[in-house]
Amino acid sequence: MYGFVRCASAVPKLRVADCKYNTGEIIKLISAAAQKDVELLVFPELCITGYTCSDLFFQSSLLTAAEESLSAIAEASRGKNIVAVVGLPINIGNSLYNCSVAIYDGDILGAVPKTYIPNYGEYYEKRWFKGGKGLKGGIALCGQSVPIGTNLLFAAEGIENFTFGIEICEDLWAAIPPSSRLALAGAAIIVNTSASNELATKNEYRTSLVANQSARCICGYVYSSAGIGESTQDMVFSGHSLICENGSLLIEGDRFSLDSSLIMADIDTELLVNDRRKNTSFSEGSSFDPEIISFGMYERNKDDLERFIRPQPFVPNDDRELNSRCSDIFNIQAAGLVKRISHTKAKSLVIGISGGLDSTLALLVAVKACDYLDMSRKSVIGVTMPGFGTTDRTYNNAISLMGALGVTIREIPIAKATTQHFSDIGHDPDVHDVTYENSQARERTQILMDLANKENGLVVGTGDLSELALGWATYNGDHMSMYGVNSGVPKTLVRMLIKWTVRFGSLDSITTKILKDILDTPVSPELLPPDENDNINQKTEDIVGPYELHDFFLYYVVRCGFTPAKIYFLAKNAFSGVYDETTILKWLKNFYRRFFAQQFKRSCLPDGPKVGTISLSPRGDWRMPSDASARLWLEELEKLK
Repeated sequence: MYGFVRCASAVPKLRVADCKYNTGEIIKLISAAAQKDVELLVFPELCITGYTCSDLFFQSSLLTAAEESLSAIAEASRGKNIVAVVGLPINIGNSLYNCSVAIYDGDILGAVPKTYIPNYGEYYEKRWFKGGKGLKGGIALCGQSVPIGTNLLFAAEGIENFTFGIEICEDLWAAIPPSSRLALAGAAIIVNTSASNELATKNEYRTSLVANQSARCICGYVYSSAGIGESTQDMVFSGHSLICENGSLLIEGDRFSLDSSLIMADIDTELLVNDRRKNTSFSEGSSFDPEIISFGMYERNKDDLERFIRPQPFVPNDDRELNSRCSDIFNIQAAGLVKRISHTKAKSLVIGISGGLDSTLALLVAVKACDYLDMSRKSVIGVTMPGFGTTDRTYNNAISLMGALGVTIREIPIAKATTQHFSDIGHDPDVHDVTYENSQARERTQILMDLANKENGLVVGTGDLSELALGWATYNGDHMSMYGVNSGVPKTLVRMLIKWTVRFGSLDSITTKILKDILDTPVSPELLPPDENDNINQKTEDIVGPYELHDFFLYYVVRCGFTPAKIYFLAKNAFSGVYDETTILKWLKNFYRRFFAQQFKRSCLPDGPKVGTISLSPRGDWRMPSDASARLWLEELEKLK
């Protein structure tokens, strides 16, 4: 559903060379996984016999028992709508091959031999097995005619984009793993049946290897390794299980479990295919001629997801990643501004300071840039421009913050000039419409531009990525600057960057107190008069919707290219208990309307640095006609009522 394929990695309890016992455990896990709507289930390498049978692999009794067990497993899969990948030794001609086979609804779909046979360190597989490179054709297995080869791709007929390939343990450690060729040939998911022994810190390397290969191949990767039931004569196996997607670890199983284990995650194949479409380097990679094995799997509708959908996709979850991410973004912003200052030989930086989030972040970046260049902080000219909607709270915060940071403070009220402008164009100042609001925004921008000319400076823009997506900026007003340091930063991340500065910026107590109050201030352009208690009377999120929702929509519309229906489905999962379905749908419709209608503002943006996966610059990631119709997307949303 919506491109999600439910995958699982299983590690069964095992007895070395006891095929009957192992088969019973495998069948139990297949049944358990099927009850949880798993569509692709992966077991460890040689799980039917055990990986550590050594010279017992030469025993005909073991090989015969393994094939009989495979037949029993295939029969047990009937009617369960699940693909299971299991491992066993297969005798072909005069050679023995370490194989993994895919089973669906009683049929053995195909057998994939291990390509690279390790024969170093503690591994002596070449004593028993032959490498499968070049092996192709068909074999008789369990009374069925079964295709075999390293070029097999398995494709579900009833589930779009559900195509997977198989590699085995050491294959992943090779310089050019088979999974690279399989992914280029169309496999959205790679499975790895493995028997990787445990050494101190090896699990960290293994996790990195799996995640990196999933990123390189832009694929989902399901990894299952042999557990502690294997022989401990010379090695110990921990049953390490992993599911990754395009570089991200979705889930990792506990190691050293005494019981059978099963981990699950929903891999988003639509996201993977969309990313491959955008990545032209991927499509130009070398490939090979695969043999496609189709099977008639049907798709089940699943309301739940075995996957965490982050409500704030731009904001990292854990503190260590958050600290690193915020540090990188802040330095990218500052470095971009440093280059522009150096190139233009600007003597000052002019910024409109409102006491709000965006201008606060821009001011912090400007101060950082001056510190980097050994320029006096007095080179930053912070301009507060109180107007009809300015409150004491935001005004005092703006003045106090500039004073605390040691920049030059300028106060230029705009009420008199704007009133004169209303008179010049014949506008009634008691009519608080778009003319009333935008005249103030343009007056402020004119002041900043002219002051920058006077001071041989640059106007540093404060508008953020979320405002650009919604068009929440006055055209040729706050929409315009000489360098927009926040243009790649969404609102949820603006807030987080300021919080990060409070936490890690080594600030004095006064500056910290000011920043905390700014963080607690409602987001507002302050273009309408305050209420009778001098409180902000124009809250942006009451007008356009919550920024945390819009940032969520922005990520999945631009970064992922998903349909409105899928984005709505994801938002319901991510914001369950926070926003009801009616609210989510209302603001999603508003996002699409504004996103399409306001493209003309994004088509003529000033320069600004890209800091993350999304940029709306017409010179960067996003090129869209200013007059494109939103009808297709809005009609799809109407069907969701």
